[in-house]
Amino acid sequence: MAEAWDAVINGNCLEVMAGLAPESVDLIFADPPYWMRTSGELQRVEGTVFDGVDDAWDQFSELSAYEAFTREWLSACRRVLKPHGSIWVIGGMQCIHTIGAIMQDLGFWIVNDVVWRKSNPTPNFHGTRLTNSHETLIWATKSKDSKYTFNYKTARELNIDTVSPTDYESGVRKQMGSIWTFPVCSGSERLKNASGKKLHSTQKPLALLLRVVAISSRYGDLVLDPFGGTMTTGVASKILGRHYLMIEQDEEYCDAGVARLAMTAPEDGPIAHAAYDERPPRAPMASMIEEGFFTVGEPFYLRDGREIATLVADGKLSFEGEALDMHTLAAKARGAKATRLNGFDVWHVKRDGELVPIKDIREQYREHVRRLAE
Repeated sequence: MAEAWDAVINGNCLEVMAGLAPESVDLIFADPPYWMRTSGELQRVEGTVFDGVDDAWDQFSELSAYEAFTREWLSACRRVLKPHGSIWVIGGMQCIHTIGAIMQDLGFWIVNDVVWRKSNPTPNFHGTRLTNSHETLIWATKSKDSKYTFNYKTARELNIDTVSPTDYESGVRKQMGSIWTFPVCSGSERLKNASGKKLHSTQKPLALLLRVVAISSRYGDLVLDPFGGTMTTGVASKILGRHYLMIEQDEEYCDAGVARLAMTAPEDGPIAHAAYDERPPRAPMASMIEEGFFTVGEPFYLRDGREIATLVADGKLSFEGEALDMHTLAAKARGAKATRLNGFDVWHVKRDGELVPIKDIREQYREHVRRLAE
């Protein structure tokens, strides 16, 4: 399997996936044919013809044929996906409900459905129904018990959809929701063919794929796209330090995608490494005492300067003749209704005559541990 990493394979996705090792892929992003079922000529208001999706790869004879195709490729994805991996599938109104039903029938567990709200959607030219201004992404795992990757804090860091620009610049972060706003791929981002026309009818914006890959995979993971198209998934993966395997049956798409990937450089930053989600080094009180960050017998104070207890050798606090853990005593000293409070948010010690929160000293210890590990 390793030799296929960071590769674009020109071939049928079912045949290629049949040759992959079972449970070898960490993340799958699939942008399958939508079976748009468009007919006739669509004209803009000014009379020009709209270039819709009429490619051969989007043609199916009937619903049963599309259902059979969908079941085949989803089954192949399920076989190669790791037990704790996850899969994203994107689709429009024509297909996403069919795909979702088949996913559930095959045993996938749906984590979220996400709405991609298009900030520049194509108008409904006939004016006979609402403009289709969104597509849906289904995020799923192999089972309800899958321990899938979700970089929650990275997602929050990337969230610009629910905060004002001013708040975002000032550091305000909110939990990412399930409605994402991105423009349709256009301009210089859209790949063109030799005639200067758009190469692929449904090229997805890179910003969308960067978000998917960043929040649901880890640095060094293997990302598979069975319908590689213009290789946007591969580009996002390469930028974020993931390995990629792109499968595409159209040779022209493959050639353009390979060239695009060759011009893509990794960005080795905190988003790529999900640094916001990294757990800090453990900081047991006993270890911090041993390393000299705290001293047995030193007083512990509340924020108002009242001396309440003294530190004992096992990290507990001596209070009125008994040893209590700092969290239980924090609640007791504060008169809280809860039986425990986070002691690191409550207690202070004195350093050079000044009260210092013990959480600040804990952070100094963690920096000490990080330096030792370098």
